[in-house]
Amino acid sequence: MAYEYTPPKYAQVIEELQRRIENGEYAPGSLLPSEHQLSAEFAIARPTVVRALRVLRDNGWIETQQGKGSFVRGRPALAGLVSARRGQAELDRDESREAGELVSVGLAGAPPRIAGLLGTSAGENLVCRRRLVRQDGEPSELVTWWFRPEVAEETGLVEAALLAGGVRDHLARRKGIRVDYVVEQVIARHPVAHEVKLLGITRSAPVLALYVAALHASGDRLFALDVAMPGDLHELEDAYQVS
Repeated sequence: MAYEYTPPKYAQVIEELQRRIENGEYAPGSLLPSEHQLSAEFAIARPTVVRALRVLRDNGWIETQQGKGSFVRGRPALAGLVSARRGQAELDRDESREAGELVSVGLAGAPPRIAGLLGTSAGENLVCRRRLVRQDGEPSELVTWWFRPEVAEETGLVEAALLAGGVRDHLARRKGIRVDYVVEQVIARHPVAHEVKLLGITRSAPVLALYVAALHASGDRLFALDVAMPGDLHELEDAYQVS
């Protein structure tokens, strides 16, 4: 029996909206239907629509204007060849527009891999900000940010409130901190205790773990994050042009 693959709901929304943009149904400069309208049309939860729109925005199909909505830019010149790197996309995720909750904020000892990415000692106290992301009401990802205390100071990152806009933009506005490049690692592993509890998975379940370190052009390591994703719910894909 042939294996039949059904794309996830957010990917189906992306494909349909791209089709409408390409055939002129949504012309460049036009306003897309609201998140509420798209949610009703596709019979999906609003966070799924938000995720689809974020991908379209990151890939250059649309642009979002605060308080006005999403507007069509048109088909990007390299559509289908270039996609936003996952690490960069994580830095720009808007917490306030995704379903989920902050589960902890405060000081915590750096795990060995995070310590290695930031050039610190394992167990050194860092500002830890952990958020559970839900997809269609179910736990989908556990995102944990790790900041050097001097980076997080006077930024509000230790407050128990979701950020409006991405962490990269937040640090740029609050403290003038600029991220110039990232180091990204992806591994497969078993979950640790808090991931088992928060993601509702077993100790033997496979987990895809994305680790990202944000650096300044000088080489200074600013902050890092890890994203734990149940292996049966996620797949990682990249597309890029070759020379």
